[in-house]
Amino acid sequence: MRSLIKKQTFFTLEITPLHGTGTCDIVKKIENTRLVSKIDAFIVTDNPLARLKSNSVVTSLKLQEHFKKPSIATISMRDKNKIALQSDLLGANELGVNSILALTGDSAAASDQPNVKGVFEANSLLLLEIIKCFNAGIDYSGKPFSYPPKPISAFCVCNAIANHQKSLQKKIAAKLRFSPFGIISQPIYSIQDAQTLKKIFDDAKNEFKEIETELIFGFFPVTRLRTAQFLNSHVPGIQIPKEWMLKLENAKKISEEKEFETGFELSKTILKNLTDFHPKIHIMGANNFSLLDKLFGL
Repeated sequence: MRSLIKKQTFFTLEITPLHGTGTCDIVKKIENTRLVSKIDAFIVTDNPLARLKSNSVVTSLKLQEHFKKPSIATISMRDKNKIALQSDLLGANELGVNSILALTGDSAAASDQPNVKGVFEANSLLLLEIIKCFNAGIDYSGKPFSYPPKPISAFCVCNAIANHQKSLQKKIAAKLRFSPFGIISQPIYSIQDAQTLKKIFDDAKNEFKEIETELIFGFFPVTRLRTAQFLNSHVPGIQIPKEWMLKLENAKKISEEKEFETGFELSKTILKNLTDFHPKIHIMGANNFSLLDKLFGL
């Protein structure tokens, strides 16, 4: 993974497992696009929005074996205590899924399952610390493994924008202490925000001269006004520019087709701008692979 992320370009594709056992269906949809030839790795989500999906490690393994490209399995702090987290890491490692995206996880209150309670023994920093222990050949209690796991490539996330830049810089620095391979931002919708985030990241990284962590910009296409409104209102760390909102509002008044066309062009433009500025990007799209193919498979 280190050699991949150190390339001049590095692109990952987000995959959300289905509510069921339909990995084969996901594979077929991906195969109907040009995306595989454009990406370096998959990132598989772990029950996003606390909605029940198939297991991220198993889905990662299936994608990895079929496409012969590495998968990064997301593991959320929401659903597991320290024992379960370590057990999952060991199981993933034995299966050959050795790249992990550490997330705190969405609130259990958003779940589609009745009376769900989040575990949340800590935030994603704990999982990064556990991975660091594993890479040193010990479990979180400090006990050496009889059969040490293979090295684990850790990834984590950060906000795309900051109301207080110093605060975001400190949060990024706290994660850099664990030497993750990459820090992936929430989706970015203006090149100015991208430039600001890159500077914040570089300033934080200056405290850790020996660390080789790369910043990866998040990208999520917005082709509907309601999507832009939801992201602005309900997802912390994301900001849709006012000009996007205005253009989408005006287009929606004309027709749904015009609204989609406007959002598509806005998304296409920011993707190109991000790629020109810093071509290390995580492509998200709620499994709408045909749309991503049109945007990214150019």
